[in-house]
Amino acid sequence: MKDAHSNRVLLLSLLIGFIVVSLFVLGVRTLVPPDEGRYAEMAREMFASGDWITTRLNGIKYFEKPPLQTWMNALSFTLFGVGDWQARLWTGLCGIIGVLLTGYAGARVYGPRVGLYAALVLGSSFYWVACSQINSLDMGLSGMMTIALCALLVAQRDSATPTEQRNWMLLCWAGMALAVLSKGLIGLVLPGGVLVFYTLAARDWQIWTRLHLGKGLLLFFAIAAPWFVLVGLQNPEQPHFFFIHEHFDRFLLKEHKREAAWWIFLALLAAGCVPWLGVLVQSLLQSLRRTPGAAQERFRPGLLLLVWVVFIIAFFTKSSSKLPGYILPVFPAVALMIAHYLETASRRSRSVNAALLVLLGAAFLGFVPFMLRLAKRAGEDLLYQQYQPWVLAAGIVALAGGVLALVFDRRLQRDRAVIALALGGFFATHLILAGFEPIGQARAGVGMVPAIRAEIMPTSTIYAVGLYEQSLTFYLGRPVVLVDYLDEFSFGLQQQPALAIPTVDAFVVQWRAHAAAGVRDIAITRDDIVAQLKKDGVPVRIVAADARRIVIANF
Repeated sequence: MKDAHSNRVLLLSLLIGFIVVSLFVLGVRTLVPPDEGRYAEMAREMFASGDWITTRLNGIKYFEKPPLQTWMNALSFTLFGVGDWQARLWTGLCGIIGVLLTGYAGARVYGPRVGLYAALVLGSSFYWVACSQINSLDMGLSGMMTIALCALLVAQRDSATPTEQRNWMLLCWAGMALAVLSKGLIGLVLPGGVLVFYTLAARDWQIWTRLHLGKGLLLFFAIAAPWFVLVGLQNPEQPHFFFIHEHFDRFLLKEHKREAAWWIFLALLAAGCVPWLGVLVQSLLQSLRRTPGAAQERFRPGLLLLVWVVFIIAFFTKSSSKLPGYILPVFPAVALMIAHYLETASRRSRSVNAALLVLLGAAFLGFVPFMLRLAKRAGEDLLYQQYQPWVLAAGIVALAGGVLALVFDRRLQRDRAVIALALGGFFATHLILAGFEPIGQARAGVGMVPAIRAEIMPTSTIYAVGLYEQSLTFYLGRPVVLVDYLDEFSFGLQQQPALAIPTVDAFVVQWRAHAAAGVRDIAITRDDIVAQLKKDGVPVRIVAADARRIVIANF
């Protein structure tokens, strides 16, 4: 067989298949709350209002994050209409761009085979594939940080010409600026911290003279600063909340209740790099060593990649706020290290890795009969029953990919073995995601949308009493009036208290008044609140209900 990295037909087939599948499946699932519904609704409101400066959620000022993802989603809605795949298009593109850039950087820094392997590894890693299909900020941030990482690697490699070094470093600065617009100062802090620790570890003091600091900083601020200036001028309360509360307080304080065990990110790294877990440790260790015959090399890409992974994991481990998505930016670096290791790995190492995927596939098959035990609410057992065939198929695909890789390894067909593992991981992950749809629909509450729309009129008010339904609001296509609910709206409602009703008692007064005037209103609430309303003699008619929420009318 011709070497895979030089087989243009194979490369083009893999590329087209990867892009087509990745884009096609963006629309096969409902937007699952909270994150997917939240960021879709923010973009829908931006699209509807035409205000691209002040970000809002449910009509209330919402300054927890910068606007890049909201901009991109609103642009997607403008170009293609409002819908599920449009809301995921930006994250899907970021996932694809990350894979292509990682492959390109691997080819330029290590060679064409490593470049192919790097793209295959990242494009099939469970966590990267899954997050590229979820409308959240983590993939947007990771895509921009991948631009910064890969541009830095290509710019600093020993064979780079002065022109290449300048142009790629400017792209690196642009990537950091876009990362800041994606999720805040960590877009600069994380790459900056990596560079500092790499300098100390490699004793490469001269790297600071190769960063094009002057031009880079000008480009960085030209991209990142304008929105912060404009939003601060229009909303003077935004800078303190965003820079102090959302950065320093979130990192140092536990008020957000997002603590987790110190080892959580190590566990996520292990699970997230499947089907390459069997070579993870060896790849990390190899990055500590210099490339054979390169004792005089100025730049040590493997060490930079290792510092990138260790620093980001350590940074968020130290943080009081720990969410699973925080670790996502490390996976392009991990993919490059694994790809570099796979190029020279022994057949035994590759076979052990393939055997782990076989075991994982078998574990999925063995887990299927017990899936109904995951049901926590009434009726969810039927949803998990619908999910079982998909998990079964994922297990079969993973098992088949592992077995094929073992067969190819025995025949010393390394490229085919790597491709088999990548295809097994890629398709198994997509099957797991696609099959989640019945459960996602239940969590989002989309089954209630027709009943609600049939009841409301142009003069109707929709209330959310004691809760806020992130996805349901998006599918209804209109904000709701919050009642007795603050949570992430606390800061915004301090600025705009008239946009919510503080207590259930105050809500009841308005609810009764509208009923007496013949104005049809709807409320989305909990069963315990409905029981109390009935007990108090409040006019209530149940429009729709499920295990998570109840929709009532005042007429």
